[in-house]
Amino acid sequence: MKKIKQPRILNLLVVLLAYLIFLPHTLLGNELENTTSIITIDNLKREYVIHIPSEYDSGTPVPLVIMLHGGGGTAANAMKETGWTDKADKENFIVAFPEGTRRYPRRKARFSTNPQTWNDGSKRENIGAVRKNVNDVAFISALMDDVIKNYSIDKQRIYVTGFSNGASMTFRIGRELSDRIAAIAPVAGCDWLDSPEIKSPLSILYLTGTEDPLNPIEGGEIKIGKADYGNKIPVKDTIHKWVVMLECPEKAEEIYNQNGVTGIAYRPGIKNCEVRFYTVEGMGHAWAGGKNFLPESIIGKTSDKINATDLIWKFFRNHLKE
Repeated sequence: MKKIKQPRILNLLVVLLAYLIFLPHTLLGNELENTTSIITIDNLKREYVIHIPSEYDSGTPVPLVIMLHGGGGTAANAMKETGWTDKADKENFIVAFPEGTRRYPRRKARFSTNPQTWNDGSKRENIGAVRKNVNDVAFISALMDDVIKNYSIDKQRIYVTGFSNGASMTFRIGRELSDRIAAIAPVAGCDWLDSPEIKSPLSILYLTGTEDPLNPIEGGEIKIGKADYGNKIPVKDTIHKWVVMLECPEKAEEIYNQNGVTGIAYRPGIKNCEVRFYTVEGMGHAWAGGKNFLPESIIGKTSDKINATDLIWKFFRNHLKE
């Protein structure tokens, strides 16, 4: 067998190293910047996936966005569904994807047989985290502490968003951790709570589809198959709660009207906070502009008339905690 001369081997190694260094980020994927962390709350191990942007510098504090997956979802699903990791890389902020709890903690999460859920305060017994009274508020607060301890975070720019059951949890987090959060953005969820009142004002953006069967814009009973998931109030009633709570004007102004997407704003409220409300014509239970994994027979039609992640980040970056 012919031996390869040592200089040739060194040359090959140099070429390989250069290839890895300059390999396009899209080919390497985001896995290098994603880390799973574990914290313990009430003797229960809780996980979250954190994405560190490629331009992160520990000497410069950056915003933190927390994205709560929908009922039955996972952190991995939320990452693929929403595109928040790509947005974090472009805009240089850290994004965390917490995992809900599941009925069988030692088994993998599955949408139909072992769904992960959030205790959104709804008192719906068929939502596992609600039935078990899981302290998800404490978990999200501890997550913030953990990220702040390990990374350079701008404490005036902490934001929470979520989808479906995660959106309902976002409303609850907004109420109970209002002293730590600059703004929230629930998508296609319901605020099941009437209390507590927020301690510190924050701004809110809410987005939903006009044809959402699981979060009806006019409210009503929610069923998936034979399972009953509660009776939701009309979306306008949820918006009204926050308009009153933040002492915003009762009359809204139109701020967006393009391609079947309408946006209105109630402002200014306490300390110039605001409530924004967007609807996407014809869209079902989906993250606008994202990748949705459930069939239309369950969630209705998806839509790319607007990109929810782009819209929400633009909203977030204009709001700081006072």
